Amino acid sequence: MPVPDRHLDLGCGDAPRNPYGRSQLCGIDIRMPDGDLAHEHRVANLVVAPIPYPDDSFGSVSAYDFIEHVPRIFPDSRGGTTFPFINLMNEIWRVLAHDGRLYALTPAFPHTDAFVDPTHVNIITDESHAYFCGASPDGRMYGFHGHFEVVRVVRTERGAAYSALPGSPQNHGPRKLAARALRRWMRWLRGRAHTPRAPYLLWEFRAVKSPR
Repeated sequence: MPVPDRHLDLGCGDAPRNPYGRSQLCGIDIRMPDGDLAHEHRVANLVVAPIPYPDDSFGSVSAYDFIEHVPRIFPDSRGGTTFPFINLMNEIWRVLAHDGRLYALTPAFPHTDAFVDPTHVNIITDESHAYFCGASPDGRMYGFHGHFEVVRVVRTERGAAYSALPGSPQNHGPRKLAARALRRWMRWLRGRAHTPRAPYLLWEFRAVKSPR
């Protein structure tokens, strides 16, 4: 069965990305943007709530500068703890169809971009993907029940990753993209002497599901 020609961008703001150039674009954010929208938008706080779409809804999901904001551990309503990042990865796998793709771009350890923003609470390393990929991922011990295979895990510059696939650049507001890129570039220049590795980690995973 072919994957759905639908893409979901997490934490999309008012300008969702569409890195695979799907014909239908959907976005999720914690609030509804102002004005008319050219995409389907749903409101959800993915730290505490599931992705508000049925199973197998999408051919691809993207998370640009998003997963570093999702806590690894969080108190639950019963006085215990939950694992929002694990839950999110389960939810991404759930809404992807078999052979669907996850495309995630994240500032990563040891670069300063991973730490400078005070809302970055989930620091990703070169080995973090092992908790979600392969036949027996390490995340099983914390409740991860999905199955991803690695397409690629690479260090990259942010601008290169944003333009690496055909659907991505045109979905940004040009002024917002330019301002953010300039800020990131200036921070990268300041930290370059101390952290020469490329600041961003690009995950591209393939969702593997059993035939239904």
